[in-house]
Amino acid sequence: MISFSIGAFYFFYFAVVAVHIIFMPKVLDMVGFSPSQIGIIFATAPLVRFIVPFAFLRGLKLERSTFNAALGLLLSGTVGFYLSLGSFWALMACNITLGIGLSLTLPYVEVIALEHIGKERYGKIRLFGSIGFILVALVLVKQLDTPQTAVVYLIASALITVWIGYRIGGLVQHVHAPTLPPVSASSLLSHPWLWLGMLLMQVSFGPFYNFFTIYTTDHGVTLDMTIYLWSFGVIVEIVMFYFQGPLLRRNLLLIVQLCAAATALRWFLVHLYPDDLSMLFLSQSIHALSFALFHTAAISHLYHLYAQRKLAQQFFFGIAYGLGGFIGAFGAGFIYEYWPQMLFASAALTALAAAAAFRAASISSR
Repeated sequence: MISFSIGAFYFFYFAVVAVHIIFMPKVLDMVGFSPSQIGIIFATAPLVRFIVPFAFLRGLKLERSTFNAALGLLLSGTVGFYLSLGSFWALMACNITLGIGLSLTLPYVEVIALEHIGKERYGKIRLFGSIGFILVALVLVKQLDTPQTAVVYLIASALITVWIGYRIGGLVQHVHAPTLPPVSASSLLSHPWLWLGMLLMQVSFGPFYNFFTIYTTDHGVTLDMTIYLWSFGVIVEIVMFYFQGPLLRRNLLLIVQLCAAATALRWFLVHLYPDDLSMLFLSQSIHALSFALFHTAAISHLYHLYAQRKLAQQFFFGIAYGLGGFIGAFGAGFIYEYWPQMLFASAALTALAAAAAFRAASISSR
C-alpha cells in the first residue's frame, strides 16, 4: 500500500513540475514578460528552497503537521497563478508560495521511500514521477490554446498531489525516527567539495529548466517537437530508473562525477546544434545520466553519509535545487536576454566545474 501511494505521489507531483517548468515560462512569454522577468520570477521558488532548510536548524521539525501545511501551500501557490497572470509581483508571490510547498513535500516523501523501499528498488517507484511528467506534457501540448489552460492543468495536478500526500502522511504517522544528537549547519556541510558539486550541477540546469522550450522554438523547432524532446528525455530517464539498481552498489561519488561530466557534454551539444533535431535528441538521451542516475546516486550517498537523513535531504534540495536553481534561473534569464548565444555554453562550463568539485570530494574522502 505504501509503495503504491508513494508511486502515485511521484506521478502527480512531477506532473506539477512538468507544467511548471515546461509550459509556465512559455505562458509568461505568451503574455508579454521579458526573458529577464521570466528568469527572476522562476528564480524565486528555488531561492525559497534554499532558505527553508535553515529553518530546521532553528527548531522547525519536518513532521506530519509541517508536511500537511506544505501541501496546503503547494495547492494555494498553483491556484494563485490563475489569478495573477498579468502581474509580475503577484506571480512572484505565487511562485514563492509554490516553492515552499515543493521544497518541504518531496524530501519528506523521499526519506519515506528510501526507508520503506530501499535504494535499489527506489528507481522502480520513482519512475512513476517520470511517467507523470511525460504524460502531462504530451497531453497539454495539444491543448495549450490559452495561457489559462496550462494553469488549470497545474492546479488539477496539485490538487491530486495534495490528496495523495495527505494519505501518505496518515500511513506513516506512527513511524518515529530515533532520537539523534543536535546537528549544525557546519557539521552538515562538512564535505564542502561535495556540496559545491551539488550546487554547480543544478546551476547548469538553469538554462534547460527555464528556457529550453523558449530556446528551441526561437531556433525554429516547433512546440510539438520540443515537447517530444522533453518526452524523450523522460523516457530514457524512466529506463535508467528501472535498471539503475546494480549501478548503485558501486562508488556513488564516482557515479555523480561521471554524470556531471556527461551533463557538460549534453549542454555543449545543445549549444553547438540548437536546430539540429538529431543532435538535440542525442543530448536528451544523456538525461538518463544527468538527472536519473545522478539524482538517485546523490540522495543515496547523502542517506548513508549523514545520520540526520531528513535534514540532509532537505539541505540537498535546498542547496542543489534551491540555491543552484535560483542562480541558474536568474543567470539564465539575463544571459538569454543579453548574450543568447552563450546560454548553453555557460551551462556546459558550469557542469564541468561540478565534475571537478566531485573529483575533489572523492580525493578528500580517501
